[in-house]
Amino acid sequence: MKKFDVLAIGELNVDLIMAGMKSMPVVGRETIAEGFNIMLGSSTAICACGMSRLGLKTGFVGKIGGDSFGEVVRKSLDGYGICLDHVIVDEKIKTGITISLSTEKDRAMVTYLGSIDSLALEDIDYKLLDQARHIHIGSFFLQSKLRPGIAKLFSEARKRGVTTSLDAGWDYTLNWDYGIFEVLGSTDIFFPNETEALNITKKENTEDALNILSEYCRTVVVKCGPRGALAKGEDLLVRKPAYDLKPIDTTGAGDSFNAGFIYAFINKMSLGECMDYGNACGSISVTRIGGTSACATLDEVNRLIKNGTL
Repeated sequence: MKKFDVLAIGELNVDLIMAGMKSMPVVGRETIAEGFNIMLGSSTAICACGMSRLGLKTGFVGKIGGDSFGEVVRKSLDGYGICLDHVIVDEKIKTGITISLSTEKDRAMVTYLGSIDSLALEDIDYKLLDQARHIHIGSFFLQSKLRPGIAKLFSEARKRGVTTSLDAGWDYTLNWDYGIFEVLGSTDIFFPNETEALNITKKENTEDALNILSEYCRTVVVKCGPRGALAKGEDLLVRKPAYDLKPIDTTGAGDSFNAGFIYAFINKMSLGECMDYGNACGSISVTRIGGTSACATLDEVNRLIKNGTL
């Protein structure tokens, strides 16, 4: 029996979420939001909270600043029962923050990196790999210090029988490479959204992008927002629609999808069932404000899959 079902490794920050906006801001004009909140952010952390909420034993390896936002991060992770033994507090840095502006259809984000870009491979004890069944890393393109070491980390995990998953995130440099194909060679599940997949592969068709990525990675899942997702693994192509729930805030929906998919994957479900759990978690997420505050329970997910409604 291993200590962790999943060890989440990566960026930590808080989110300032402005939700319920009718449209994105226009220069020189004021835009009204129906709600706001300050809470734990980061792709990796939202996924970690989602997995823990579903009942997986989850630990986190990351870095925060010795500031009030760092304390928000610690309290939030602890509130979800996530092990904090390997979260580093660095007094020399500031905890990162993302301002998320969300409408019913989309969102825009402004980020101060700080702790987001501070974790490096040297901060990770390889002995931790033996304590986990699965490793998940989000925001590949944001983490320039960790990024060069992920291929080595995932390769070592595979040697030890530990499965891995990776989410891309947006590349604000528009490079869309940084060795990602080398990393995918040691990755079990890759979770780009549609825009990321098209940019990484330089393709204009989502299925073409999926096919290229699946040549490198064992399973590729392309998230398509309200249209659901499509996945390819072991020559099996699966398409699944999202559940029809009224969206309020799309922040963290993709990370919640990842959490549901990984839950089903670890429990050895089929690719189609993994997609059902991913879509259920993502669909429930958009009905609530925030990323971590929107994490679904296993009971909610099972009811949605069974009945098509909550």
